[in-house]
Amino acid sequence: MKYKLLLFCFFLVSMAGTAQDQLVDNIIKEANENSKLEELGHELMDVIGPRLVGTPQMDNAHNWAVKKYESWGIAAEKQQWGTWKGWERGVTHVDLVEPRVQSLQARQLAWSPSTKKKGVIAEVVLLPEASDSLDFVKNLAAVKGKIVLASMYQATGRPDENWEEWATEESFQKMKDQREEQEQAWEEKMEKTGHNNKSLHLALEKAGAAAIVTSYWSRGFGANKIFGAYTENIPTVDMNLEDYGLVYRLAEYGDIPKLRIVAESKDLGEVPAFNTIARIEGTEKPEEYVILSAHFDSWDGGTGATDNGTGTLVMMETMRILKKLYPNPKRTIIAGHWGSEEQGLNGSRAFVKDNPGIVENVQAVFNQDNGTGRVARINGQGFLHSYDYLGRWMEAVPDEIKYDIETTFPGTPSGGGSDHSSFVAAGAPGFMLSSLSWNYWNYTWHTNLDTYDKIVFDDVRSNVILTAILTYMASEDPETTSREQSVLPVSRRTGEQMTWPEPQDATRRGGLD
Repeated sequence: MKYKLLLFCFFLVSMAGTAQDQLVDNIIKEANENSKLEELGHELMDVIGPRLVGTPQMDNAHNWAVKKYESWGIAAEKQQWGTWKGWERGVTHVDLVEPRVQSLQARQLAWSPSTKKKGVIAEVVLLPEASDSLDFVKNLAAVKGKIVLASMYQATGRPDENWEEWATEESFQKMKDQREEQEQAWEEKMEKTGHNNKSLHLALEKAGAAAIVTSYWSRGFGANKIFGAYTENIPTVDMNLEDYGLVYRLAEYGDIPKLRIVAESKDLGEVPAFNTIARIEGTEKPEEYVILSAHFDSWDGGTGATDNGTGTLVMMETMRILKKLYPNPKRTIIAGHWGSEEQGLNGSRAFVKDNPGIVENVQAVFNQDNGTGRVARINGQGFLHSYDYLGRWMEAVPDEIKYDIETTFPGTPSGGGSDHSSFVAAGAPGFMLSSLSWNYWNYTWHTNLDTYDKIVFDDVRSNVILTAILTYMASEDPETTSREQSVLPVSRRTGEQMTWPEPQDATRRGGLD
C-alpha cells in the first residue's frame, strides 16, 4: 500500500512538473511567435505620444490601456489618486532672425506659459554678471524685454567617449581641464546671483525678461534633458547644444542676435490624475497578489519610449500572454500602470497608501523601469529569504536569459528611484528588474531622443518571457513569501547603519501651488 502511495505521489509531482514545463514552453512560444510588442509600441509612442502628468495625452493613454486590456478579456480601470496642474503642449518654433535667419532645434519645457500666436521677437542677452547678489539685483534691469540665456555654454558637443577614441591623450585632458574650469566659473557666477535655478528664472521673469532659453545637455550627440518650466507668465524653452552654442557665441561676441519664439500651450486648470489597474482574478488564493509594476507617465521631450514605454509594454504583453495561457491563476495578478512617477513615485505611493489590504498580501512585485535592455540585475531588496523564493522561480527561466542576470541577496532596500520602492517601504517584497544600459542615461533618459526607434524589441521580448515566467511561478508557489528583513549594513556614505525606508504618501495635488 505504501509503495502504491509513493508511486502515486511521484506521478502527481511528475505531472505537475510536466504541466509547468509545458506552460513555460508555451509562454516562450507565444512571446516569440505572436508578439504584440511592436504594435503596442506604435500605438503608445507614435499615436498617443508623450505622457506628462496632467496632460490630455496622459488621459488618452489611460483610456487606451483600459480598452486594450478589455479587448484581451482582462478587467481594467482608471483609479484616481489625486489632481495635477493641467497643461497641453502645442507648437514650438524657434528661429534666429538676426544677424541671419536659421530655424533652431528647441522645445518649450513642460508647463511653460504660452506665447501669443505671433510669438516673441527680442534681442538675446547673456545672464548678467555680478559681484554679489545685491549687485545682481541692480544689473537685472538689463534683461527687460530681452530673451535671456540661462545655462552654461558648452565648448564641445562631443561626448567623452568620442574624444577618448579620436583625440590625443593631451588634447583630451586639456578639454576636460578647461571644462572643469568652466563649470567652476559657472557655479561661482550662479552663487553670486543669490539664486538657485528656480528662483533665478522667477527673478528674470519679475525683471521683465521676454523669455528664458536653457540648454541641459545630456552628454551625448544631440541629446538634451527636458524637464519642467519654473516661469509663470513668460515662456521657457530648452535649445539643443549646437544651436544654443551658436546663439551664445553671437551674444558673447556682440553680434546682437535676435530670436523669434513661438511656444503655444494651454493651461487646463486642475485635472484628475490616475493609475490604470488591470486584474486577472486568482482562483485558489484570490486575496493574495502578484503585481506587475511599471510607471505609465513620462517627460515629454521625446515620446517616453524607454522611460517607461518599454516597461509598460513588458507588463501589458505579460498580462496578455498570461490571460491567454494561464487564465485561472492561483493568486490574483495585478498590473499597475502608475501615474506621475517622474514627480516622486506619486501613483504607486498613493496605491500603497490606499490599498493596505492588497499590500499586506503581496506575494511579489516585479517592476521594470530603466530602459529597453535585457534584464541584467535583480537585488533582493533586503528581504532575508528572497534568495529562497526568487531562486525557485528563476529555475524555470530559460538558461539563455537567467545566466546573464546578476543577483544580489539579500541586498539592500531601495529608498526611491522607481515604483517598487513604494512597496518595499511598506514591507512588501518588491523587486526591480534592472536592465542593460544601451546608453540609457546619456541618450534616452528624460531626453528629446527617447523615441520609438530606440526600442530594442528583442531585448524587450526577453524581458516579457522573464516576467511572465516569474509571475506564473510566484502565483503557483505553494508557499507565501517571507517578509523578514535582513540586518542592514553600515552605509559607506554616512558611516551609520542603514535603516529601512519609511512609507510616504503621494503628492495628491501637484503643480498648483
